[in-house]
Amino acid sequence: MGAIFRREVKGYFTSPIGYIFIAAFFAYSGIMFSYYSLNSGYTKLDSLFGSLLTIIIVLIPILTMRTISEEKRSKTDQCLLTAPISLGSIVAGKFFAAFLVYLIAIAITAVMAVVVSAFGQPDWNVIVGNIVALALVGGAYIAIGIMCSSFTENQVVAAVLSFVALIAASFMTTIGNLIPINAVQTAFEKISFGERYFSFTYGIFDFSNVVFFISAIVAFLFLTVRVLEKRRWG
Repeated sequence: MGAIFRREVKGYFTSPIGYIFIAAFFAYSGIMFSYYSLNSGYTKLDSLFGSLLTIIIVLIPILTMRTISEEKRSKTDQCLLTAPISLGSIVAGKFFAAFLVYLIAIAITAVMAVVVSAFGQPDWNVIVGNIVALALVGGAYIAIGIMCSSFTENQVVAAVLSFVALIAASFMTTIGNLIPINAVQTAFEKISFGERYFSFTYGIFDFSNVVFFISAIVAFLFLTVRVLEKRRWG
């Protein structure tokens, strides 16, 4: 896994993808921070964190689109699939590499919290909870993006599939509301990534939400392994 991880991290920074992802996230979060906090003198960062869900839905497909689809396109996936390394290690290495780039990007929110602390007394428990939530939801989205990338050798198609999947995962409550059955609406609300993320921005640290996101990461990475396994023996 270590070799895959190092290879993927190097790939993010020898191509424009890693720089584009980090720069775009910095730019968007900076604009939102200026709008919600600096201009208004508001020391709470709940609105900032709430707004960041939008940009990660847009950017994470760009971060993950090449993870496996590029291997298929260049035919290097055959080398990986026949290498003396488990498919789980391959997928985990790719996941942790993308997750590292993501963590570098969201680290800017900690800097923003320090800036706000110079003008007031922010609730650090809530801020730390929000940063943890942002990391967790991002990890789940990355796992979904990697799975979508395993379906095709076309990076653009992988990005589009991932974007649609993230929209659906984030707004399951809205989708459920279209179905006039209370039990269905309740079920969709419980599996909505957006609902579970926003509860953190409201200052509610629910451990069940942490378990939900970690379970989602494991589940989607497992599904990716299954897709690759089918290709290995297909």
